Amino acid sequence: MTPGEKRVIFASSLGTVFEWYDFYLYGALTTIIADQFFGAFPHATREIMALLAFAAGFVVRPAGAVLFGRVGDLVGRKYTFLIAILIMGLSTFLIGLLPGSQVIGVTAPVLLFALRMLQGLALGGEYGGAATYLAEHAPNNRRGFYTSWLQTTATLGLLLSLVVILGFRTLLGEQDFAEWGWRFPFLGSFVLLAISLWIRIQLNESPAFQRMKAVGGGAKAPLTEAFGRWTNFKIAVLALFGLVAGQSVIWYTSQFYALFFLQTVVGVDGYTSSLLVAWSLLFGSIFFIVFGWLSDRIGRKPIVLAGCLIAALTFIPIFKQIVDLANPALARAVETTKVTVIANSADCGSLFNPLGARVFTTPCDIARTLLAREGARYSLDLSSSAGEATVRVNGVSHTFDPVRPDPSGQSILKALRDAGYPAANDPAIVRMSGPFDIFRAQTAGIIGLLFVLVFYATMVYGPLAAALVELFPTRIRYTSVSLPYHIGNGWFGGLLPAISFAMVAQTGDIFYGLWYPIVIAIMTFIVGMVFVPETRDRDIYVGDLDKPVAHG
Repeated sequence: MTPGEKRVIFASSLGTVFEWYDFYLYGALTTIIADQFFGAFPHATREIMALLAFAAGFVVRPAGAVLFGRVGDLVGRKYTFLIAILIMGLSTFLIGLLPGSQVIGVTAPVLLFALRMLQGLALGGEYGGAATYLAEHAPNNRRGFYTSWLQTTATLGLLLSLVVILGFRTLLGEQDFAEWGWRFPFLGSFVLLAISLWIRIQLNESPAFQRMKAVGGGAKAPLTEAFGRWTNFKIAVLALFGLVAGQSVIWYTSQFYALFFLQTVVGVDGYTSSLLVAWSLLFGSIFFIVFGWLSDRIGRKPIVLAGCLIAALTFIPIFKQIVDLANPALARAVETTKVTVIANSADCGSLFNPLGARVFTTPCDIARTLLAREGARYSLDLSSSAGEATVRVNGVSHTFDPVRPDPSGQSILKALRDAGYPAANDPAIVRMSGPFDIFRAQTAGIIGLLFVLVFYATMVYGPLAAALVELFPTRIRYTSVSLPYHIGNGWFGGLLPAISFAMVAQTGDIFYGLWYPIVIAIMTFIVGMVFVPETRDRDIYVGDLDKPVAHG
């Protein structure tokens, strides 16, 4: 590997790490942001609105892919993803400066939504550009290895955001951090932006793009050519369902949903759960490089699809073991306590809430959401003649009325505690006293299980950038890579925590939400095996270019 190639890898990957850091800061601080920017709403509604703003960043990612992909195929890779990182960094910095709703009222959440959408648009333009730029610099027989460095960036960005937040929380204390210290991780993005721009501005344009321009082979209308012609559009559809969809749900299950599951379902405190996930990411990230390197030898498709299949077969056993280790009392209660929700069928609707925007008002829906957040397994007994919603715990009934006389469901919570469901301060729940408290059997075991989940993510994600780049011709590559990637990761993956939790609340089974990633992963395995070609030996210049230009 030449010094110039190392510089390209470093510059592309480091900038993308910082982009992911910016994007994930919001998710890690959703609860605090809810209080800062949606304080005029009731407490439950604050969190819903904050989650809606979080989801907005995911929803607009495909729009960013289309916008920046078109510019990247017309103007060039380098300057397009320079613009994307500039928008991301400035948006994140401005969130850190934005006054809360107690200062500027409703203007605060409006501006927050706007900045969050700018973040999503920028991320939609960043990955496809960086992946295309890096792959077009790589030798044909080492493209998987070169692009695998880029594949570490999403995980390293998440890890960096967790480490920075934990650092400020430890330094300032929880109260000061929640009041004003949360702004520092956002404001620090300006320094990261300056570093990224300084490094990337010194790079040259992709040699493949230069060659294409030299022979006049550029696309005049990249969007029309990429998605208006069935030959190219079909490849994008196969890439989405035969590679990216499965990759996305495994990546988000292994990292985001694991963190969400530990906090929301298992009852592990935020500090401990963040440390557990951070250690698993630290131990597992090297395997992105390992599987990228391996894909240059045995192919992209076998590794990605094997990761999809193995993850689908083992997700539920692994998450059950996590519950057994992290909260033994919860694991016992799930098996021994019988909980039934008895209600009128007209009052029990769907709890599907992927954007976090729905507000549940019927006693049945509120009771099921409450039980899901306590990690309680329950069954549903519906009848058109049933009166008030009732929650029966081990044969003892408790009427649930969210308005009167028990607005917070305290009688149900007490019944669950008496039946063995643990409170948040239960001493048996795993708790870390510091970042290096990892050598106890309970802690080490959980980190080991989380590491296995991260290992699956490295299998499906490490070779992905090379596989996507090799599927499409140079003239429409930026556009064609970006859209299926961001539909898969922005929608299939990004909305996974909300969808999976809705499935848990709907069914009363704390593991039922895992069927969403399992089904998607199996679908990708089948589609990929049947329809997606192996691309390892493809020359990405063939069919596009017929004379070289200097690397400049």
